[in-house]
Amino acid sequence: MPLRHASRPILLAAASWMALAGAAAAQTVQQASPQAEPSQLDDVVVTGAPYGVSQSATTIATTVVDEQALAVAPAASLGDLLNGTPGLRSTAFAPGASRPVIRGLTGPRVQVLTNGVGLIDASSVSPDHQVAADPAESNRIEIIRGPSTLIYGGTAIGGVVNILDGRIPEELPENGFSGHLTAQGSTVDNGSLVSGGGEFALGNFVLHLDALKKDADNYDIPSPAISQRLADAEGVARDDTGSLPNSFSELEAYGVGASYIGDNGFLGASYKETNSTYGTVAEENVFIELEQQRFDVRGGYRFDSGPFREVRATYGQADYTHTEFEDVGEPGTVFRSEGEEARVDLIQRNQNGWNGAIGLQVLSRDFSAFGDEAYIPTSNIDEIGAYVVQRLDLDGYGFEGGLRYDRRSLDATPLGTTSAVKRDFDNWSASAAAFVKPAPGLFLGVSLAHNERAPSEVELFADGLHIATAAYETGDPTLGSEKVTTIEGTAHYDRGAFRGDIHVYASKFDGYIDLRDTGATFEFDEDGEIEEFPIFAYVQTDADFRGVEAEVAYDVWTSGDRVVTLEGAADYVDADTDLGPAARIPPYSVTGRVKYASSPFDVSLEVRHVGKQDEVAEFELPTDSYTLVNLFGAWRPFGDRNVTLFAEGRNLTDEEAREHASFLKDIAPQPGRNLRVGVSYRF
Repeated sequence: MPLRHASRPILLAAASWMALAGAAAAQTVQQASPQAEPSQLDDVVVTGAPYGVSQSATTIATTVVDEQALAVAPAASLGDLLNGTPGLRSTAFAPGASRPVIRGLTGPRVQVLTNGVGLIDASSVSPDHQVAADPAESNRIEIIRGPSTLIYGGTAIGGVVNILDGRIPEELPENGFSGHLTAQGSTVDNGSLVSGGGEFALGNFVLHLDALKKDADNYDIPSPAISQRLADAEGVARDDTGSLPNSFSELEAYGVGASYIGDNGFLGASYKETNSTYGTVAEENVFIELEQQRFDVRGGYRFDSGPFREVRATYGQADYTHTEFEDVGEPGTVFRSEGEEARVDLIQRNQNGWNGAIGLQVLSRDFSAFGDEAYIPTSNIDEIGAYVVQRLDLDGYGFEGGLRYDRRSLDATPLGTTSAVKRDFDNWSASAAAFVKPAPGLFLGVSLAHNERAPSEVELFADGLHIATAAYETGDPTLGSEKVTTIEGTAHYDRGAFRGDIHVYASKFDGYIDLRDTGATFEFDEDGEIEEFPIFAYVQTDADFRGVEAEVAYDVWTSGDRVVTLEGAADYVDADTDLGPAARIPPYSVTGRVKYASSPFDVSLEVRHVGKQDEVAEFELPTDSYTLVNLFGAWRPFGDRNVTLFAEGRNLTDEEAREHASFLKDIAPQPGRNLRVGVSYRF
């Protein structure tokens, strides 16, 4: 990477690690447990608030997938795993490539992080690009729905998904070692997953090792691949293939990390390598190989006194390559992303309910694409951001506020030209909130946020045929920053047998960046056959997004450690622009679930209904409603949670389901009936 792009992160990281190393070295070398901080509690979310806030006391919408849930989770990519959580859907491009959709927004508006810093991959560039982190690597996933994410920048207008992998240990294992092993298989795709990892203490040093291997064939589908609506619109036949062509996926990943744990802090480093091969589905004989090598350093130091409780610093560097192969086995197009990111967070000590943090974040990334479908020019991106967030929590009420400044610079030479273009964006984001606790277990909050997002390299400089979206895409180098103002109401209730959570929001966009059909077509000659593709252009317009997300649970019967619970969830988002309905907005969903839990057994039956979507952009086809029935069971034969045998039946009625947020919804239905069995062992 050229030094001019890398100097700021390297200098910041070097200064941070010198300070942290000095602090760690000053500690007494003895095995001592870290002080119990709020961020170590199970129900505390640190994504969105470095000082940690309980889920039941947040003014923003949060979801946590914990270690216990991940141990028995399906072998799915990130978007597909989170799909169905209120407010979340999946791009569902292919089993190898699915990214989260939050409140109808995805791509660069949703930041996917690993341990609080960016993945430095190309997954936000195109829906057929895989996220360079797999859920099976993680021990916790935190999701922030909505734009109140100032510590990660205005880019996260849609939200943040933070994958925490524990690869750099922050505390000593309780008995000197700990770990996990998981194995599972599935019938719908002849799939298999084997993963494992562990931490081993050597005095004050902790070593971490982990590995993961996944394989899946083309998955079975309950209907012809082509939807009835597409068949009617284009006059084509619906052939029942039994399985979805070119939907296979394979992934291998391994990582190693080590930390020094002192009385007041830690300092560690890790290395991870990911190799993946998967079919694109969009093209019958095209597959993708992904490689990423990643190096991270992270540390923290807790002060014994003074106004600040802790300083934390993180540095990540990655080299990512995405290669598309044609059926002849020759590389077609290569996408590369190299870069590094660093951040430092200084966390205030709690003073009579007053918490806060300030931080600095720096990113430098080089993106390049070569080959027949290289529709984006080589681009160099530099970012620097600074933030402050504060929270005052008094008896019965409180306030929150934050401010962030970001500067983003993009350099590129647009395709077909020889003149370089540089764009600089200065963006400000701010949020304010107030909350009350009028009764035991009840929390009510209202928040107002204004966020500004600089356009991405794709939105600015795209110019070429993009097979993944079946369109010729053109960017606009003159685009301005996208701005959004959001008001959100929040209610949490947790008292006795009843628990509930609801969020109602409205967002008004100024300069919403949208990809729209121009009405023109592009003729593409492939082996003497002429194909026509619509030409889409990135334009700016105004837009309004409105929605609601709700979850409730009621324990209808309890006896000792046995409990029967009824659960319900629902979400809805409506999105309009000055040019008409926004594209690929998911329809409403309603989920009902009955669960039985005890020490040896867990059983749950789930029915999930997703409505039809007929409010579509001019180039979209509507999607029909569908209902899925899922059954899950887990057995702990030794009466504890160290060994768990689990089984799941998904889509038991073999229903045809199409995800409206997907570009491939009319040629790629969701998997049919599936039986999944596995075992998880934790030690």
